[in-house]
Amino acid sequence: MSYPHGPGRRAVLRGAALTTGAAVLGGAALLGPASPAAAAPSVHGRAAWGARPPSSPVQVLASPPLYIVVHHTATANSTDHSLAHAYSLSRAIQNHHMDTNGWADTGQQLTISRGGHVMEGRDRTLPAIAAGQHVVGAHVAGNNSTCVGIENEGTYTSVAPTAPLRDSLVETLAWLCAAYGLNPRSAILGHRDFNATACPGDVLYAMLPELRDAVAGLLAARGVEAAADRPVPADLRPSYPPVPDEPWREFDHGPAHGPDDITR
Repeated sequence: MSYPHGPGRRAVLRGAALTTGAAVLGGAALLGPASPAAAAPSVHGRAAWGARPPSSPVQVLASPPLYIVVHHTATANSTDHSLAHAYSLSRAIQNHHMDTNGWADTGQQLTISRGGHVMEGRDRTLPAIAAGQHVVGAHVAGNNSTCVGIENEGTYTSVAPTAPLRDSLVETLAWLCAAYGLNPRSAILGHRDFNATACPGDVLYAMLPELRDAVAGLLAARGVEAAADRPVPADLRPSYPPVPDEPWREFDHGPAHGPDDITR
């Protein structure tokens, strides 16, 4: 599969914004205060769900992401809405991403269970958001340097998410929009907007306009002025490829890491 973004733009991102090695976010001293308007939902950190350490240091960009990408996990629509189940889900995702895919860590930055529990995914995600920076994940091929990803537990090809998941998703999207200065009308997208995949499912994807409206309304109620659209070079915009009609495997719902990505 070919990807629409050429190496030139990625080389610029690597040279201008990437911090690695000794400069990777490593402790509280590097964290800036979060904006009071960027009210975070209750997020369960990696220690809470028993995350394994990444196999190599995560990469952190000094610049914020341009987009928030909504995914589904392509797993069963569990009726277990407990916190214990949510923790087990996060561990299963990490094990699959590291042991089956060979990635350094969990691919996405955040995960929301069907019970509405929000978990930190990739290492250093929460400190990076607080600092207005971007942990580079592996969840949208060829675009990981510009996209922060939210995995939503379940498969939403023909059914809608649970009310707790939907409510937590709105809260999480509003938090990220405020933290990163993103306009929800243009920044909230689906995985299929960038890659040839059905993710996040026809039903959840069709909900994106409603979710954008809900996020904009929540931000307005909190006194957050709508962010202006940022000028985005053509090669960093969504390409809207055709949606394939093909099955996927559990935790594998479309291209997540491409040859033009700067991390894994």
